[in-house]
Amino acid sequence: TRVATWVSGVALIVLLIACANVANLMLARAVRRRREIAVRLALGVSRGRLLGQLLTESLLLAGCGAVVGLLLARWGGAVLRALFLPEGTGAGGLADPRTVTFALVLAALAGGLTGLAPLLLARRTDLADALKAGIREGGYRRSTARTSLLLLQAALSVVLLVGAALFVRSLRNVQTLRLGYDVDPVVYIYPEQRGARLEDAESAALRRRLLDAARGLPGVESAALGLTVPFWDTWNDHLFVAGIDSVQRLGSFTIQAGSPELFATLGTRILRGRGFTVEDRAGAPPVAVVSQSMARTLWPGREALGQCFRIGADTVPCTTVVGVAEDIRQNSITTDAGLSYHLPIEQFHPEAAVIFVRGREHGAALQEPLRKTLQPEMPGEGYVNVTPLRDIVAPELRSWALGATMFLAFGGLALLLAGIGLYSVISYDVAQRTHELGVRIALGARLGDVVRLVVGDGLRVALAGVALGTALALWAAGWIAPLLYEQPPRDPLIFSAVTLTLLLVAVLASAIPALRATRVNPNVALRAE
Repeated sequence: TRVATWVSGVALIVLLIACANVANLMLARAVRRRREIAVRLALGVSRGRLLGQLLTESLLLAGCGAVVGLLLARWGGAVLRALFLPEGTGAGGLADPRTVTFALVLAALAGGLTGLAPLLLARRTDLADALKAGIREGGYRRSTARTSLLLLQAALSVVLLVGAALFVRSLRNVQTLRLGYDVDPVVYIYPEQRGARLEDAESAALRRRLLDAARGLPGVESAALGLTVPFWDTWNDHLFVAGIDSVQRLGSFTIQAGSPELFATLGTRILRGRGFTVEDRAGAPPVAVVSQSMARTLWPGREALGQCFRIGADTVPCTTVVGVAEDIRQNSITTDAGLSYHLPIEQFHPEAAVIFVRGREHGAALQEPLRKTLQPEMPGEGYVNVTPLRDIVAPELRSWALGATMFLAFGGLALLLAGIGLYSVISYDVAQRTHELGVRIALGARLGDVVRLVVGDGLRVALAGVALGTALALWAAGWIAPLLYEQPPRDPLIFSAVTLTLLLVAVLASAIPALRATRVNPNVALRAE
């Protein structure tokens, strides 16, 4: 939900950048039409009718943009649903009348917003001054409004690019996070008995037959019985430890149980002591392998090996810790405290076991062969569910991937819009300054001086936008921090990279008009006066 809220905010920022871009272009167009507007007013056209014409142009442009946007949203929504959302989630943008209505209302607001500056300019037009402007339509004037709009685009682009970089880095951190088990080579198998009533012994025997059949399949490296599946189901029970009044107030300790091959099959590392052996069967002394975090929590400053705790009641036999394993994440990728312990499945609930299979390559390749091999072992109408562990873990990464993708896409779009806006304004300024640049060249200005003059104007706006955008990004860092994982929201490397990127775009956007300015013919420019 928080990621969706931020994505909506990012989309709004991109809309503001687009509005500022269009408003800048329409303002420049209105300045060029200043004499035309004055002639119309002098011929008796009412200001209301003229303002209506300008507003109609703006709304028509916004309406066309809304239609194109809805079509792109339909295509882009399908791509996002296929990549990040479960099957059957949501509908296309054009299928929901509320979405279409919202888009049209937003287009009307954007049209009014982008047409506001030209409307105000037309309303303030002085007939005498405009009619006397001559062919150069008033000459060149530095527009504070256009510069302010460029500044806004650059600042908002910095905010989006910083957000995109932070989300991408967070996604990389999450993807490389060690979960305490391997994901890609492992497949999870659950025997669905579908109404078949089996005694506990029969159910346990069925699972052993399925385990043996899975082990014999080509491409299978190892297979083991397990009890719980990460992010799908966990077990808890009351624990009792000598010297601790209430273990429950220290955290939630989850249970995993398995056969001796479980650690090798899942790839969970034993840090100290041992895992399970065939000797840890039913009737043997109860043993457990605890996670490193559980060992530190229950026996701080002491060796956990050889310690004992009781499960379910303080009157049951003591369970001895024979090994310490790495922490596993079962409930949350980022907030799981890693408090868990493993028990031999034969000493716990063998009739409730599931099966984990480790392939020599990608586990998904074993999905169909395992289903075909194990299905004949199922009684009656029962069947086996075979699911790659990657398919179970992937939804936990979905919000990170969605946030990174949308921030990156919108950040790139914002950078493109800012570059186009800067290029357009600089190009317009160069066209308006043709006479001035011709005079400079006629008086001996070198071409490099002209290039530096034009590019310098673009860089000054970009630098001011970077400064403002950096301040906004630093201010918003506290809000975005909860969405990041092991990534500081005020990373100087990211801020530096974004600054250099925007300045590079500013140089490129200004270079083309600057090179065009060097081709100004002084004779033509002077005769234009």
